Amino acid sequence: MSKNSRNVMSFDGGIHPAGDGKSLSAGSPVRKAPLLDRYAVVISESVGKPPKPVVKAGDEVKKHQLIAEADGFVSANLHAPTSGKVIGIVDVQGAMGMPVPAIQIEADGKDEAAEPMPALDWRCAPVSDLLKRITDCGVVGMGGAAFPTHVKLSPPPEKEVDTLILNGAECEPYLTADHRLMLENPGAVLEGAAISAKILGVKNIYIGVEVNKVDAIEALNRNAADFGVRVVGLKVQYPQGSEKQLIKAITDREVPTGGLPMDAHCVVQNVGTAAAVADAVCRGIPLVERITTVTGEVVKNPGNWLLKLGTPVIEAIRFAGGVTAEPGKLIMGGPMMGFAQKNFDVTICKNSSGVLLLPQSESIAYGSAGCIRCGRCVEGCPMNLVPCLLGNAIEAERFELAAQNHVMDCLECGSCAYVCPAHRPLVQHMRRAKAEIRKQSKK
Repeated sequence: MSKNSRNVMSFDGGIHPAGDGKSLSAGSPVRKAPLLDRYAVVISESVGKPPKPVVKAGDEVKKHQLIAEADGFVSANLHAPTSGKVIGIVDVQGAMGMPVPAIQIEADGKDEAAEPMPALDWRCAPVSDLLKRITDCGVVGMGGAAFPTHVKLSPPPEKEVDTLILNGAECEPYLTADHRLMLENPGAVLEGAAISAKILGVKNIYIGVEVNKVDAIEALNRNAADFGVRVVGLKVQYPQGSEKQLIKAITDREVPTGGLPMDAHCVVQNVGTAAAVADAVCRGIPLVERITTVTGEVVKNPGNWLLKLGTPVIEAIRFAGGVTAEPGKLIMGGPMMGFAQKNFDVTICKNSSGVLLLPQSESIAYGSAGCIRCGRCVEGCPMNLVPCLLGNAIEAERFELAAQNHVMDCLECGSCAYVCPAHRPLVQHMRRAKAEIRKQSKK
């Protein structure tokens, strides 16, 4: 029996966080958020060069209208999430904690959409038309990286891609947005996968889903064969949704050190991205809203919400009924790879998969101690690195030694820090080393 015919696939290393918090929101159907009075749409919502605003204060806009135009190939268009008047460009708090410019729109309450782009029959449309539509609609990776999708679907000619993998693992604790998408709208996910495969010119199409999402697997499998897609059950193991781990689990290929998935002849997309591709191509709808999990033990009604871009996080929490106790920490994303926020001024962007409020009891600032050489971080590292060695080298500012031991291959998944009994800030060490190595390479 071949590896690809196994019922459950996985990779070496990784962890399974206790109490993953998914039960708080997994059973909650996606709810459409009420219309707000104002939205602050962050201009730079993707990897690459920020788009250039094409509206100014006082302009009237309609939903889906272009408000910022891509500036170059690695850039992404931005569209109005609702109809109303542009107030101007203001600074808001970005997910990384720094002020970022955003286009502020005062909603008129009509939510009136602009004339939609004509639907394309992707089965017979030229690949160039499909790529242009995805570009025009500002589709980006919605699993976290926010890489422009038209770029990912345009690998260099020398990279021979033969496999498309959709990430439906959603291994990050607490998050259930992708789970609900696959369960409630599997057709869009499958159609988006087929469109992406046609653009890439590949026949091997997989959707990897952790086996604890049986209902999502069943929903996808009802029509997967119609689109030439194979749904693969994955072991419940963090970080199962990482590109390199998905490729290893599903194809048994390894991405070389310093390489990209296309170096293993694969392209990996999030299931949310695939659904956005289907919306763009088949319905002419740009990416102006996304499903976001609003959750945590202190959230009154944890669930999944369809939120417009530019929605203030404080409003998203109000949609979920507010809080039952004073939260200890706000995280954009999940607890393993998300980013803690200093206040509630951040807004929803294209890659905002979750809004997580942790109770004060789970927000303790641990003091770090010296490495006790227990080896747990080595066992847990999905990239087969030696985090304890790397951490010690980085503390000694021996960045050349960290580079020699492949720190640039670190996923920053947090598995090492999670299992470390000494509570060492290993992820922060890795990020520091990467920044120093990149800085030195530019000299």
